[in-house]
Amino acid sequence: MSAKVRLYVDHPLGAGQTVPLDRDQAHYLFGVMRLSVGARVALFNGRDGEWQAEVAEAGKRGGVLACLDQSKPLQLPPDLWLIFAPIKKARTDFIVEKAAEMGAARILPVATEFTNSERIRQDRLQAHAVEAAEQCGGTYVPEVAELQKLPSMLDHWPAERQLMFCDEAEVGQRLFLDVAQVEGSAGAAGPWAILIGPEGGFSDAERKRLHAMPQAHVVSLGPRILRADTAAVAALTLWQQRLGDW
Repeated sequence: MSAKVRLYVDHPLGAGQTVPLDRDQAHYLFGVMRLSVGARVALFNGRDGEWQAEVAEAGKRGGVLACLDQSKPLQLPPDLWLIFAPIKKARTDFIVEKAAEMGAARILPVATEFTNSERIRQDRLQAHAVEAAEQCGGTYVPEVAELQKLPSMLDHWPAERQLMFCDEAEVGQRLFLDVAQVEGSAGAAGPWAILIGPEGGFSDAERKRLHAMPQAHVVSLGPRILRADTAAVAALTLWQQRLGDW
């Protein structure tokens, strides 16, 4: 009997390991999903793969699950960061959810000169990443970092990390094939990042700095300017298909 419910837990998983449930988890499993003692639940914690577990104790305010056997090993995504400027709440949520589903290892919101939203709820966005991993069958949950300013990030940019810079000013000029030229080089196998700009675009100073970076590969995403949330999905798809684990 396989589990129909997947749950992320911040607890070690292993054969014979018991996992205590907090009130919210107990409400979800026993109040919403109507599970009872003996029911199966698939558990993952981002470290130990996925484990089939059985409900050992069920209550309104808590409960206990008992690990039985591992159903999936830990599947790490490529070493890929998604960097984006926050936009409206629902569309920022969408970007985080899709990045988690599509295999980003880390999600980094940045404030640019033309960023419309200068605040985020990091804890809420992290919860969206967890929910996405639960739903898509992933065993890894990407970290959602705190918002930081783009210049500060670039000041400390790792020398070995390549950057796919999606520049809307290059629409129809530079194709994704530019990035494909690094295939077979150290850059193809090494760490990468994708940068998606704000709705207002990058400033001239930001664009000049990014174009000057030796790690940057400037691309467009086709003949039309895409909305930021659409651009994130398109860029992740292209990168994963060409250089990732698809």
